[in-house]
Amino acid sequence: MRGAQSAKWVALAAVVALAATACGGNDSDSGSNDMNKGTADPNGILTAQLSEPQNPLQPANAKESQGSRVLRTIFAGLVDYEPGTGKLVYVNAESVTPNKDSSVWTVKLKPGWKFHNGEPVTAKSYVDSWNWSANVANNQTNSSWFQDIKGYEDVHPEKGKPKADKMSGLKVVNDNEFKIELNSSVSYFAYKLGYDVWTPLPSGFFKDPKGYGEKPVGNGPYKFVSWDHKKMIKVRKYADYKGPNKAKNGGIDFKNYTTADAAYSDLRSNNLDWIEQVPTTALTNYKSDLGKRAIDEEYSAVQSVVPAFYTKQFKDIDPKVIQGLSMAIDRDTITKTVLHGSRTPADSYVARGVIGYKAGALKEQVTYDPAKAKALIKEGGGVPGNKISIQYNADQDHKPWVDAVCNSIRKATGVDCVGDSKPDFQADLNARDKHQVKSMYRGGWVLDYPVNSNFMRDLYGSKAAGNTSGYANKEFDELAAKADKAATLDETVKLYQQAEQVLAKDMPAIPLWFYKVNSGQSNKVLGKIPYGQDGDPIFTNVQVKKK
Repeated sequence: MRGAQSAKWVALAAVVALAATACGGNDSDSGSNDMNKGTADPNGILTAQLSEPQNPLQPANAKESQGSRVLRTIFAGLVDYEPGTGKLVYVNAESVTPNKDSSVWTVKLKPGWKFHNGEPVTAKSYVDSWNWSANVANNQTNSSWFQDIKGYEDVHPEKGKPKADKMSGLKVVNDNEFKIELNSSVSYFAYKLGYDVWTPLPSGFFKDPKGYGEKPVGNGPYKFVSWDHKKMIKVRKYADYKGPNKAKNGGIDFKNYTTADAAYSDLRSNNLDWIEQVPTTALTNYKSDLGKRAIDEEYSAVQSVVPAFYTKQFKDIDPKVIQGLSMAIDRDTITKTVLHGSRTPADSYVARGVIGYKAGALKEQVTYDPAKAKALIKEGGGVPGNKISIQYNADQDHKPWVDAVCNSIRKATGVDCVGDSKPDFQADLNARDKHQVKSMYRGGWVLDYPVNSNFMRDLYGSKAAGNTSGYANKEFDELAAKADKAATLDETVKLYQQAEQVLAKDMPAIPLWFYKVNSGQSNKVLGKIPYGQDGDPIFTNVQVKKK
C-alpha cells in the first residue's frame, strides 16, 4: 500500500529521488541474477540506504524523507492512499466521516489493534498523541499540521506558554471512536490523515518522549529493534500486525552511507538491496550496469531553489529579481545533459500526479530567456552583492546540478553564483530551521497527500511547518484559507490553482524540475520493487529470496 503519504523535504539529488525496467547490460536472465526466479523468504531481511534522520523518531518530528521513511515502517495511521489513483484506503480506521459542511469529522477505529508492547490502540492513543504533538512546549517540527483543529491556538500560541494542554476540538467517544472539530470546513481533511504526524502514541511515550524517540514503540507492520546513529537502524516484522499491508519480508536494515557513490558500489556488488538514487557519475551507465535491476519511474516531487527571505539579501527583494534568476536557468539543457534525462523541467509549483496539478501553470517564469532574465534583474534593482549561493547537502549527489544552475545564471546575467555544501542532510535541514542559510537553498518537496494544497499551503503558508524561508504573503494566506473552507474537494482544488498564480507573481521559490526515481535493487530481491507515489519503495510488499 502506501501510495503517497510521506515525505516532505527530500534528501535526494537533482539527479534524484523520488524510479521502467531497462534491458541489456550485465544482468543475466538465468540463475541467481534473474529477479523472477527463486523462492520468497518471509523472514528474509532487506537492506536499504538511509541518511541520518534529522530528529528523534517521533511521528510529528520528521519533516524530511529519512526519518519519515523509518517512521512509516514502525507506525500505521488511520488512512493511506492507493498507488496510482490517490484513492483513500482505510488502515487503522474503520471510517472517517464528515458532517454536512466538513467542519466535524468522526473517526471509528478497527478494534483489536495493539502497539508493539501489547498495549491496545484506542481513540485516546490518537487524541493524546495529537494534543502532545501540537503543544508548543514539545517543540515538534510538524506541530502546525494540527492548526485546523479547534483549540490549537490554546496549546500552540504564537507567543508565550500554552493556555491548555488539550485541543478543545478533540473528543473521545469510546475506545474505538473520537470526533475532530475543526476551526472551519476543510473538504480534504481525510486526505491529510495519511501523513506521519497523525499516528497514535502509546501511553509510556508521554512519560519519556526522549527515550521513545530513540527507541520508538509503534503500531505498524514493523517493530523497532535498534538505532546505531549514523550507521544503521533495524526494524523487524511485527507478527501481530492487524493492518492490510502486512510485511512480506522479515525486516529492514537501514544502512547509512556518507556518499551516493559508496551506496551504488554496494548495490552493484549485491551488498545492498536498494538505494535512493543513482549518483550522477553513474547515470549514463546504470541501466547497462544493473540491467533489469535498474529503476526509472517518475513520482510526485518537485526540485527547487529557495531564497532565504529572512536574509538581508532577500528580505525586501523585488520579485522581478527572482523571476529573472529563474529565467536564467536553462532547465532543458541541464536535465538532458547533467541529469541525463532523469528529470523533467517543472512547469508548476505542484508535482505531476497530484490532484490539481495544472500543466503550464508557470510559463515564462520557467522559460530560459537570458536577455529578459538580465533585464528583469536590472528592473528589480539587481541582486544585492551581485552574488548568490545555493546551499545543499553533500551526502547526496547535488553538486553537479548546483554547479550547472550556477553556471547558467552566471553566463546569462553576470550574477555570480556558487554552491554552499553542508556535510549531510541533517546539517542542511538544521541550517534551514535555524535560519542560518546565507542566500538560497536547495528545496525538494515530495507529496504528503495527493492534493495540490500540500505543495502550496504546506510550503508557502506563512505559518506552515514546511516554510523555512520566511516567505509570507497575506493574499496567498487568505486565498488558501478560502480554498480550505470550500464545500467540495473540486472547489478547493480550483481555488488553490488560483492561489498558484499568486505564487507565480511572487516567486517564493524557483521550481526546477520534477523528480524521478533513478535507482536500483539487488538480485536478492524477488521481482521488481513496487513504488508509491512518493517515490519510496512499498517496503511491506518487497520479497527477499531464500538463500
